[in-house]
Amino acid sequence: METLMSDVDDTLRARLNAETGRLAWKELERHFARGVVIRVAADLDLVEVAARVARDDQAAVQAWLASGRVARATSDDAVDWNARQPVFWAVVTAPWVLVQEAGDHPQA
Repeated sequence: METLMSDVDDTLRARLNAETGRLAWKELERHFARGVVIRVAADLDLVEVAARVARDDQAAVQAWLASGRVARATSDDAVDWNARQPVFWAVVTAPWVLVQEAGDHPQA
């Protein structure tokens, strides 16, 4: 059974990785307005966080939320992003759009 779950996890991660893309703030702004943008700290793997969210891994997600390493984007974030116009790595785990600034991401 553990091998089956591992295969499912690997398939999920591969799908999420393939769906990860770069977005400018201008493209992300409408998602922020809907309240669905989640900031992911630069030291976390964006795809791993998305996989944990998709699997509803409450323990991992709650720990990241409690530490502030994963958080819903705030008005302060939007003001900062609007001023700087950064590019993000983003992946959708409905209904959420998880983002990291591309300059802070190893793939950048």
